[in-house]
Amino acid sequence: MDFSPMKSSSFLVSLALAMLGAAAAAPRASAEVRLPALFSDHAVLQQGMPIHVWGWAEPGEQVTVEFRKQKATAKTPPSGRWTVKLKAEKAGGPDSLRATGRNTVTAHDVLVGEVWVASGQSNMEWPMSRSFDAGPDIAASANPMVRHFNVAKLKADAPQADCKGAWQEAGPLTTSNFSAVAYYFSRDLQKALQTPVGVLHTSWGGSPAEVWMSEAALGANPAYKTGILDAFWEQKRRHDEAVARWEQERAAARKESKEFTRQRPRLPWKPAELYNGMIAPLIPYGIRGALWYQGESNAGRAWQYRSLYPDMIRNWREDWDAGDFTFLGVQLAPFDHGRKRSLEEITAAPTNSAWAELREAQALATRVLKNCGLAVIVDVGDKDDIHPARKAPVGARLALQARKIAYGDRIVASGPVFKSMKIRDGKAVLAFEQAGSGLEARGGALTGFAISGENQRFIWAKAVIEGDKVVVESPLVPKPVAVRYGWADFPVVNLFNREGLPASPFRTDNFPATTAPGKPAR
Repeated sequence: MDFSPMKSSSFLVSLALAMLGAAAAAPRASAEVRLPALFSDHAVLQQGMPIHVWGWAEPGEQVTVEFRKQKATAKTPPSGRWTVKLKAEKAGGPDSLRATGRNTVTAHDVLVGEVWVASGQSNMEWPMSRSFDAGPDIAASANPMVRHFNVAKLKADAPQADCKGAWQEAGPLTTSNFSAVAYYFSRDLQKALQTPVGVLHTSWGGSPAEVWMSEAALGANPAYKTGILDAFWEQKRRHDEAVARWEQERAAARKESKEFTRQRPRLPWKPAELYNGMIAPLIPYGIRGALWYQGESNAGRAWQYRSLYPDMIRNWREDWDAGDFTFLGVQLAPFDHGRKRSLEEITAAPTNSAWAELREAQALATRVLKNCGLAVIVDVGDKDDIHPARKAPVGARLALQARKIAYGDRIVASGPVFKSMKIRDGKAVLAFEQAGSGLEARGGALTGFAISGENQRFIWAKAVIEGDKVVVESPLVPKPVAVRYGWADFPVVNLFNREGLPASPFRTDNFPATTAPGKPAR
């Protein structure tokens, strides 16, 4: 993979050729038939969809795949990678999946059920062992119908054909290492559906969204050349200079027998490197949908995320070639960036917030794309920790979203979502979707609402629930034009529906965003 600006004229052509070659080939220790790690003992295959099975063998070798009562044969092409497609199967098992050529490879204890990808950065990676009060849940987790595959971390310059990892059943000896969000999601979903659930967990702490996108997807948008690709090369140049200075200083210290403790400068994230190493190997394994908990590393570029996040979803959907599969995100949790401020200080006055703008960008994807949902977690953040420990509500809300969007259950799966505003007698009257059986304020009077006139200066406002509406007003703003709710890094808010799901932060205005290009923070 080469993002060098010198090669931009042939970027897409060379990219396509490189991807085709890299995707087709995989290192082989011998000419024996081999299956990728995904097709191994305890695997879960997606029900109700054609089952793609692939692997490697000697060019020209006939390979036969058997599963249940099905049998399919393929002749291995010169690339060495063969593929077959089995007809859709119903949930159940266990069964064995067998690939036979000159030798036979068998995956035992294979189930058919529901398969989801779980990806993102550290809050998705966060294990059960470090989550709030997870001990009893781990102890009670034994369930052969819940299985996870943890994709080994790998940065790669070209799409990889295979990954390292193994399927594990949920149980006291394994669940502690599962992604907590993914585990609670799969536990709740399996209970609701009464069918096997498998999760392909592939995440990396601190990663920005662009490293989870393909080179082709990034190269197709000219806006990303300046904002992402050129920016990477500038970061890389500065990094190389910093490393050179570091090496000189270290050598000088050693020459003088002085202690040298400064760490080597960290290499910047390279666009597409985790897509290549940790997403490409999963394609085209059958999945129902994807879970995505990421955004902290892109918050400073929230305006860009308005297009980047939907483009990433489109990228995955196009490459999987499985239609508009369900994609569920997790909205950024409240966080005060370790400032150690009191709640009184935090709520002293409404402020602008890059994190609020990132949450807005996440919510925007649910409006511009089909089958896209968002789990709102404004009530489970940690003021001083970017990794809130309470992961059970996050997984539970993702499971609710999945049940409604992917499986068509007629349930309330979201808290209130802003719909419209009308100005009446100097008051802002707000209407909501997803209100469930009604709106309610938890813990006292409504909080977190700010109001503004034409001067675009927001002040805290009085807000009350009137039927299915929220009425917002302030004597200091006789002619309101805009309302914001939960518009802060660490929003202090309490609007819920009666089903116990929190309202998503929102703004009614389109005032210039602080992260928009050329817009200084106000």
